[in-house]
Amino acid sequence: MTINKVGIIGAGTMGSGIAQVAATAGCSVRLFDLQENALEKAADDLERILNRLIEKGRIDSIEKERIQNNIEYVSNLSELSESDLTIEAIVEDLEIKQKVFQELEGCVSDNCIIASNTSSLSIASIASALKRPERCIGIHFFNPAPLMRLVEVIPALQTSKDTTSITVETMTQWKKTVAVAKDTPGFIVNRVARPFYGEALRIYEEGIASFEAIDQAMRTVGGFRMGPFELMDFIGNDINYTVTETVFEAFYYDPRYRPSFTQKR
Repeated sequence: MTINKVGIIGAGTMGSGIAQVAATAGCSVRLFDLQENALEKAADDLERILNRLIEKGRIDSIEKERIQNNIEYVSNLSELSESDLTIEAIVEDLEIKQKVFQELEGCVSDNCIIASNTSSLSIASIASALKRPERCIGIHFFNPAPLMRLVEVIPALQTSKDTTSITVETMTQWKKTVAVAKDTPGFIVNRVARPFYGEALRIYEEGIASFEAIDQAMRTVGGFRMGPFELMDFIGNDINYTVTETVFEAFYYDPRYRPSFTQKR
């Protein structure tokens, strides 16, 4: 099965970034959001991003037009009906995702792969809402999706081998580096990242160093492109805290993943 038509649910930062990746790879993309202003912002942001790429000499005006023409902005979920692959990129809330997946399943064909871009929620739990859970899989992009090469592919217990192989092949065609991970809390990267953020927050809370000093130390000595607090700001502290809370609860409140009150405030 070849993936030609892609539906993206959610026109926020992640959804619009994934849409750009798929459109650049030559797929016909429909980017869905209920909010018209979100769709307008996504289109405006893409225009700005592509103009910047032209200025840097990475693409020309013909390529810009091709990418833009590959994306259609829609506000009715039924307009994703012809998709070969759908990728959900909405709020990290299991019940909301399950509800959207149930509605989506009623719109798409039986062969359509239904994927979630969740960064920490159980793919098996999301898949349980579907009548055909074998076509559900996790495809976790990192922000910003067009620049970050790594993609985690997470098959659930219910996911078929065909769904996994098609997904891995598609991500490779989209010029992504694929890491196949088991369906465990935080998968690979977000599980490893919890202590990175958590220990940085504890160092600050204990009065050992300021946010700026910790970030500078991690950049200059640790070799990180961004310090932990810069990265939390970039991701969004609300999102980062939610992921930490999800991983903490999923590991039965293992203190290694305990969220920080400083970040919550």
